[in-house]
Amino acid sequence: MRLDVHHECADAGSYRAARVKSLFNVDNGQRFDLEVDLPIDNADWKIGVIVGPSGSGKTSLGKKLAPLYEPLWPDGEPIIDAIGAACTFDDVTGALSAVGLGSVPTWLRPYQVLSNGERFRAMLARLVCEAPTLAVVDEFSSVVDRQIARIGAGAFAKAWRRTSGRVVLLSCHHDILDWLQPDWVFDTGRGEFERGTLRQRPRYELDICETDWRYWPTFEPHHYLKLPHMIASSNYVGNVDGNPVCHVAFSPRPGLIEARACRLVVLPEWQGAGVGMRFLNAVCEAWLHGQNRFARPMRTLFHTSHPGLATALRRDRRWTQISSCLCGEDRNRAHDALCASSRRRGWSGRSRGGFGGHFRAVQGFRYLGAVASCES
Repeated sequence: MRLDVHHECADAGSYRAARVKSLFNVDNGQRFDLEVDLPIDNADWKIGVIVGPSGSGKTSLGKKLAPLYEPLWPDGEPIIDAIGAACTFDDVTGALSAVGLGSVPTWLRPYQVLSNGERFRAMLARLVCEAPTLAVVDEFSSVVDRQIARIGAGAFAKAWRRTSGRVVLLSCHHDILDWLQPDWVFDTGRGEFERGTLRQRPRYELDICETDWRYWPTFEPHHYLKLPHMIASSNYVGNVDGNPVCHVAFSPRPGLIEARACRLVVLPEWQGAGVGMRFLNAVCEAWLHGQNRFARPMRTLFHTSHPGLATALRRDRRWTQISSCLCGEDRNRAHDALCASSRRRGWSGRSRGGFGGHFRAVQGFRYLGAVASCES
């Protein structure tokens, strides 16, 4: 495929323009010409990247391939409604989670009030849901910090390869290439085309430490529930390069038969990198081998309403689903059961507690372990 770009504007004749021409020996700046051969006509590819410095012709080349992907966002409408109108609810939430926008409160906000990083991921989720035959995305990852750009690029690449479309990403940053692992790259700065170059996605070391609730204020704003701390819990924080990125709490069930895990949170800049499941599985495996303060092997139960996390747990052979409740329990019935339990123990006071009373669909899972998943 040959792409010819020829831009021309009126020649400037002002005093300052003439002085610039004289000082730098430039005849004029009215023309821009770029001729490129991109051998991508018949190739089987999903992701292509045009990378290079500003002003080197990336946008012009992209427009030659297809119109730029610039979706309009309705004012005041939460992104959960604005994305994928023709898609199912599970498809939209799955796309949001897949590109790393897994913070549920963010789904209820309009696009206009999101941060740059959240807008970047919301746009990627919408692109994944729409999955056009060929899309061209300009300024890919240019308006976000490099950490979000790299993690977001990797998350998008994994989600996009599950669609049937093709995408060409235009960017001035080379640091996203190893995370994207594109099928081809054209560098406008060097004029070089690469196809099928083997790129190793960068690895990171996750250091897990046991702690208390001191780190929870950092993670709490990104959790979809506002609840008191777990009773008798052991908290764990995952660190990358000394910075906390994920959190989970474990508490034993009565009789020390099993453990219960909850308050799993991954900070937004690390969502989509797979760190959440890796972290949760590592702590569950440790408890399964008795590496806890009770020195007792215990399997772990985990309940969640997050559709993306529930899908990931079902996909992981180390977990098995044990329950699925489409709506919450009757709070009054739970309250009566607690009162009856108090009377049996000889307590005169009435319980004011009670579980349920909500309409959340809660799914329950049990961790079987790495050995069990291999044997199955």
